[in-house]
Amino acid sequence: MAITVGTFNLNNLFSRFNFQATVADDPSVSAGGLEMTFAEGDVRVRTFMGRLVRQKDPGDTETIARRIREVMNADVLAVQEVEHIEILKQFNRDQLGGLYGHVALVEGNDPRLIDVGVLSKLPIGAITSHQTATHPDDSETRVFGRDLLQVEILKPDGARLFSLYNTHMKSHFVPFHEDQEEGAARANARRRRQAETTARIISRQERKGANFILLGDMNDPPDSEFLAPMLTVDGDPLTNGLAGAQETRPPKPETPGQGDGPATPQWTHRFNPPGAEPPRYELFDQVWLSKGLAPRLQSASIDRRTRHGGDGSDHDPAWVVLDL
Repeated sequence: MAITVGTFNLNNLFSRFNFQATVADDPSVSAGGLEMTFAEGDVRVRTFMGRLVRQKDPGDTETIARRIREVMNADVLAVQEVEHIEILKQFNRDQLGGLYGHVALVEGNDPRLIDVGVLSKLPIGAITSHQTATHPDDSETRVFGRDLLQVEILKPDGARLFSLYNTHMKSHFVPFHEDQEEGAARANARRRRQAETTARIISRQERKGANFILLGDMNDPPDSEFLAPMLTVDGDPLTNGLAGAQETRPPKPETPGQGDGPATPQWTHRFNPPGAEPPRYELFDQVWLSKGLAPRLQSASIDRRTRHGGDGSDHDPAWVVLDL
């Protein structure tokens, strides 16, 4: 049977909301006091770096939902940048119409409150979090900010199909108050440690020749030296499932004077650096197949955005179809 497996960075799928209150002068509260009446129940807020974490724009939320429902329609979908499992379940129920009967997410370590999760039409077996993993070079620090989430995908009769490893590696962002060169070096070093730890974990979890998929937002292109350590497991190289991916539509032409646009269809992230440097188009969102699954690859696709900044997300979703 044909099984579609995809990955999509949902770009801050947060549950925070903008609330309205009735504010009125009320001398009975205190001299010159104010009374605030909220229309709905208790209000909970979360903050990051002293700022309120805001709900994802409803229009953008519907856009990513439409791309999932109408374009991808994946059987198994790995997602990134989700605040917690409750908002993922709500998104599945309200925006996807309950498309997925199985949802998995384990809270990670990221200070931005973003996690990775899995939506599946197929039954889910064991769910394993590797958020406590460390690297030998720094045994006191958890190496994954957004977890390496391991999920068993099963056939309807309960037999195991494959293991899915979903992750979201360290980004290139360096706070403006930090030295940019040193910050970039630290980010690259952490991404390398995450890649090395990923390979070590998969080698421990999967018997040689097992069927598994490693996918997610790697925050580096497939040929990055910092990702290289995870692309061979137990001596077997992984196969880039998106190497021949086709676009659902041609890319939007680049702005005049900003370069020639993407050189290949294999990209999911566009970064427009400051200054005269042209935008960079890179395949940050990846699907890597184990040796046993690589021959099962039938096709690969990337849903192309219509706006340079992205449609509902600054990442484009990608997926593969496997004959299992």
